[in-house]
Amino acid sequence: MCVRQSQTILCVYLVRFIKPSLMKNPFLNYLTVISLLLFCASCDSGDSSDPEFAKVEIWLTDAPADFQEVNIDIHNILFMRNIDDQFGMTSREFEEKVYDVLKLTNGADALLLTIDIPTGKISEIRLELGNNNTLKAHDQVYDLSVASGQGIIRIQPNETFEAGVTYKILLDFDAARSIVQSANGRYILKPVIRTITEAQTGAVKGIIEPKEATPVIYAINGEDTVGTTYCDATGHFLLRGIPAGSYKISFAPNSDYLPVDKSVIIETGVVADVGAVEIPEN
Repeated sequence: MCVRQSQTILCVYLVRFIKPSLMKNPFLNYLTVISLLLFCASCDSGDSSDPEFAKVEIWLTDAPADFQEVNIDIHNILFMRNIDDQFGMTSREFEEKVYDVLKLTNGADALLLTIDIPTGKISEIRLELGNNNTLKAHDQVYDLSVASGQGIIRIQPNETFEAGVTYKILLDFDAARSIVQSANGRYILKPVIRTITEAQTGAVKGIIEPKEATPVIYAINGEDTVGTTYCDATGHFLLRGIPAGSYKISFAPNSDYLPVDKSVIIETGVVADVGAVEIPEN
């Protein structure tokens, strides 16, 4: 069910359940009706203006270093379109956590965050470090001070994110090069991170003609249904997060129309466009 349909149903239920109280209080009656009208009006215009999104996974990994533990406090992750345009502030999705990066070797990577972001260029991803950074060496635990100006790690992904594609951003933390010892014996953190961005899946898009056919759209690989979606009010559809391979895209319309199948090759990082799909009448 689309967002607009869900919101409309919600409006109907709100009116049904609050009706008795409306009859008792005229002032509440006016306020509630006005609020419902504004809410439902906003629902009607929601779908068509929503931007398309890509899914991004951020992972942390490390290479061995000559310490027992290197504990890094990651406080938050931010996404930037440009220096003045901050979006996707993920404090609601991201749980602050301390990671011992020396445990993240030989494929034991840690998933920091999975988030949907607007498509297009992302100028910068920022990791904000907290204050609970420590190091263990020679069975002793030391505070790990963050060097001045190093509390925010800035990453330039250099990637155009396509709608419907899943991307993996691997942050390769170099613990050996990131930690220096001062003359007075203090350990200081100057993060050195190599970034690897990989597209993990592809997608397929198109438009249904006529849109009244309202088919359920399946991506089928062999005997497996890998993805399912519906078209929007204009007939457009996007099947997201499909692994590379050969697929049958199956269109199962309502009873007034006949089903249609199309073959398509899905490539990693590419949105395949099947164009207009004609759904014949039954």
